[in-house]
Amino acid sequence: MRRVWTVVLALLVLGAARASATSLVTEQPPSGHGYRDASGTYEVRTQGDLRVSLRSGALRPSRGYTPLDVVLQNTGPVPLQVRLAFVGQGTSGTRTSERSVEVAPRQRLVAWVHVPASLQMGNLRVEVPGQVPLTKHVYLESSSGGSVLVLGALEDFDDTAGVPRVDSNGSPLFSARAIEPKDAPRELPAYVGYSVVVVPGDRASLPADVWTVLEAYALSGGRLVVTHASGDVLERLPLLARNASEPSAPYGFGVVRLCGSARECEQVVNGLLGDVIPGVVKPAGAAPRWERGNALAGGIPPLLGNAMAPVGRFLLLIFVFVLAVGPGGLMLARRRGPVAVLVAVPMVSVITCLALIAWSVLVDGFAVHAARYSLTWLDSERSRAVTLGVSAWYANVSSGPVRFPVTSALLAPDSHDDALADLDWTGGLTVTHGFLPPRTYREWGEVAVLPSRARLVMRKEGDAVRVLNALGAPMEGGVLQLGHRRYALPALADGAEGPLGEHLREVETPLHQVLTSAERPRLAHGRFEAGEVNFRAALPDGGFVVRLGGLGLAPSSAVDVELEAGIHLVRGQAEEVRP
Repeated sequence: MRRVWTVVLALLVLGAARASATSLVTEQPPSGHGYRDASGTYEVRTQGDLRVSLRSGALRPSRGYTPLDVVLQNTGPVPLQVRLAFVGQGTSGTRTSERSVEVAPRQRLVAWVHVPASLQMGNLRVEVPGQVPLTKHVYLESSSGGSVLVLGALEDFDDTAGVPRVDSNGSPLFSARAIEPKDAPRELPAYVGYSVVVVPGDRASLPADVWTVLEAYALSGGRLVVTHASGDVLERLPLLARNASEPSAPYGFGVVRLCGSARECEQVVNGLLGDVIPGVVKPAGAAPRWERGNALAGGIPPLLGNAMAPVGRFLLLIFVFVLAVGPGGLMLARRRGPVAVLVAVPMVSVITCLALIAWSVLVDGFAVHAARYSLTWLDSERSRAVTLGVSAWYANVSSGPVRFPVTSALLAPDSHDDALADLDWTGGLTVTHGFLPPRTYREWGEVAVLPSRARLVMRKEGDAVRVLNALGAPMEGGVLQLGHRRYALPALADGAEGPLGEHLREVETPLHQVLTSAERPRLAHGRFEAGEVNFRAALPDGGFVVRLGGLGLAPSSAVDVELEAGIHLVRGQAEEVRP
């Protein structure tokens, strides 16, 4: 009997120990679970009437830009002109990201400087005319897992997203940075690099212009998570209306996920971070110095033929030079003597150099050569175009400043700080230096949400259907979905009208049909792999996918170039005109 009671007591003690261990695990997340707070810390300094709060230790994404905020408070009676400049060191030298703002008397202003994500540290300067500049060394945190941007308090994120927070000694799955909703940046480049953007808690605290840029982030390939969704979300994210019953819905090139309970939100965030997405636009960078040839990093071929050195022609010229200097010099020495050789060899060298220079001037010239590729999603109902673009550039001389609107982002190749440039964020982005160095092949990616009246117009005449190209560029072909059938679209000049083409077989997908006659088998050699996912979805009734030539709809199309190649795929909904 005593043995029985001993066994019972042992089982009770063992159960209590297990319960205690479970509670301890619940209170303290184990290694490899949860997230780390990487919001950074402020340091407050005073410069005359200007009170400055400088942040350090903020989370930087793996690509794009790190939004760096500086809080400026003018305690004086006169306005102050302030220049903020982040100076970082890349492999190509020192690069600057700056912004100039005016701080009114008694005003508190949050100014954002977007720093290329490949820079992990640098000096932040605050300059006011007539005063000694303030300088602070700024370090930016990186994350081995995903990078999550939270527009709200981390306490709300803890409560609604269901993801526990770990201390600095833990091994988190991802890092998160919190930003006050009222101070959040109003520019698309601040968001494009983060893996996930989460809006927890009270969404009413988010200003309308912040919602506008969040929608642009989702449209251009971002992943947006909204907790405790309600009817007002459909007003802020209008494309959800057609998929209102779905918790996870494609949104342009990106995705919007709605979640309710903490457990559901935790699964959503972890699921999005588990999807390895290399970026909806992935321009290629230069190969390492020990591997450089005519291929880029990863062995990818360049998009621009001018970037490839004419090795065969140069070898022929060098061979002729060797013949003239070697056997030719020996024959000249026998006939004319060594003095003639001393005169002839330098002359041959000068002629060879002049031939190389003439080749560079006559073939490459002084124009900017470019090849441009893009995917565009037309939202004709709201008169806008969402564009993902990759462009390749080469020129003998450097280009001047290039401007981009605030609803677009210019993206360098991932982890290539030799492709950095000097950036001025005053009134949008201006690339002041480094956009296109002389005699250097360079690729830039672009994401943009811009106003556009581009459209495809459909008009029925009895049983026949005619289409009008109002897309702003020559149409080289495409497909149109009518009911359960797909039809070929004819090649039409901009502004031209023509009859609808033949019925297509069901086995041919729209994107495949458009690309069969493209110049390259894969659009830009796979630089849009992630962006094509939603683009390949089935077309609705009246939907179309067309291929255009020309410069495309990306913001850098305003640069004057000699276009070597241009392929642009456009997806949208045809407008039907009643007779």
